[in-house]
Parts: sequence; structure tokens; C-alpha cells
Amino acid sequence: MNEIKNKFKTSIAGFQLHNYLFNASGPRCMTLEELIALGESRSSVILSKSCTLLPREGNPEPRYFDLPLGSINSMGLPNLGYKKYVEFAPLLRRYNKPYFVSVSGLSLADNITMISELSEVPEIDAFELNLSCPNVIGKPQIGYDFEQTKQVLDEVMKITKKPFGVKLPPYFDFVHFEEMAKILNKHNIAFVTCINSIGNGLFVDADTEKAVIKPKGGFGGLGGEYVKPTALANVKKFYELLRKDIAIIGVGGIASGMDAFEFLLCGASAVQIATAYQKEGTAVFARIEKEFIEFLEKKEYNSLSEAKGKLKIYE
Repeated sequence: MNEIKNKFKTSIAGFQLHNYLFNASGPRCMTLEELIALGESRSSVILSKSCTLLPREGNPEPRYFDLPLGSINSMGLPNLGYKKYVEFAPLLRRYNKPYFVSVSGLSLADNITMISELSEVPEIDAFELNLSCPNVIGKPQIGYDFEQTKQVLDEVMKITKKPFGVKLPPYFDFVHFEEMAKILNKHNIAFVTCINSIGNGLFVDADTEKAVIKPKGGFGGLGGEYVKPTALANVKKFYELLRKDIAIIGVGGIASGMDAFEFLLCGASAVQIATAYQKEGTAVFARIEKEFIEFLEKKEYNSLSEAKGKLKIYE
């Protein structure tokens, strides 16, 4: 893989990545065993489950369901609590890849506490601040409240000693893209991850005449192929609007090397794998990497920069 590593390298938050893809925070990244499996895989980063101040069991089961073209979930942020992801950090260094911690406090105070402590841990390389979790019952998404987003980022900037990025919900209106981009451009963030699942979908099992998940009356976040067009649009629009030193990480419906290439054309510096990782396990990273490299070579590209952000549009 050395030739591939050198030819199609990328970087996020100042860290050189050995390939273009890694795991999304969500599937199979909660326990130490799952994080070790990521370390042993072709995922170029080890990204933790979104953590909260205290451990959470999450929403009642069933809370995840595989769909023909993706998935629906209402997990409710199950995780081991941020102190565990601090504890795991030294154990993951042997894999020689960046360790990013996803942070999803239930309040600004929680986020400040966690980020303050995470910033002091040398084995944690960066963090991804989740502004977009739609599946905690009774809690709104920060990413749809622009004033609250600005307040959170203002406070985080005062305390962080690590590179950090934000994970955003999907946006559907050009005005909302522009409002969020104005806020992000005024803060020293390293990357933007878009999108999280499309919230409040509903999938019905006609045979049982029931919703397929239990929390929130069956409403949950859609992932997989269902969301790829929206994810591509968000990557493309933020690539147009954000400072060029802010890397964009695409996520949503990436299940093949061709999918990854489409995100590259729209401006993504890397992509995260979520639903496909949940369905296939760690082997998905090697498969998609191989397909991605073969697709680039077929098109005779010699670097990611030759295709990045080069989506053609009708004049």
C-alpha cells in the first residue's frame, strides 16, 4: 500500500492520512475492542463514538434497523462516557494513525468540561464537536440554531488546545448554508463533517403494521444511499462557501469507490463510512479504498488534488 499512500495521500487537521477514508462516529466505535479493530483496519483515523459527560445506555431497543438502501436509527448517544475515551487513548497509539474523539455534550457546560480535559491528553490528536445529533429525546440540534452554534464555538475557541472540527446536520436552504458558513469562517476550525443522518424519517413494516424502531414513535435518522444526494450537496456548497483552509469531510451513503470519488469531485478532503461500515464491518475500508484507487487510476489521476472540487456544472 506504500505506493497508494504516497500517490493519493490527504490530510485533515494537519495530520497526514494514509488514505482517503475512515469511520464515522456512530457504528462500531464505542468500546475499546471496536476502536482496536479500527486501528487494525484500513481506516485512516480512529474516530470514537460521540461521548457525553457521563456514560449513557441510549434509547430503548429496537433503535437501529437496516433498510434496503441504508438504515434508520434513534440511538440516543449510547457511549461509555468521555473519561473512557481518554483512558483508551494511550492504548491506541501503537496503530500509528490519528485518534480523534467525537464530543456531544448535552449542554454547553458539558462540552466545555470535556473539551478542557481532552485538550490536555497528548495521545488525543483532535476532536469532532457534534452539533448535529438528532436522536436524543427532548434535545434540539444545535446546528439548526445559529445563535447557539456561535455561542458554543466562541466558548470552545477560548479553551481548546487541539485542532477540532464540527459535525453538522444536513441543510436544505441556501440561506442556511450561508448563515452557517459565516459563523464557521469566523472561527479557527480545522474541518467540517457533513452530513449527519437526515432526522425524523419513518420506516414502516407493512407485514407487522409497525414502525421498525421504538424510540420517538418510530422516528429516526436516515442514513445510507437515501441521503447521498443531500450529503453531496452539503459538501459542494460548503466547499464553495468556507475558507479553503477548512477541510470538508463527506459522509452519507458512501458504499463504493465511485461514491467516494463523487465526494472528492464535490470538494471533500476525506470521507467517513457509516452505514456500510455497520453492515460490513472493518473489511469495508479496504474494499472501498481499493475501488477508489482503481477508479482514480482508470481516469488517469495522479493525485487527489487533480479531481478535488472539480465537479463540472452546466453553464
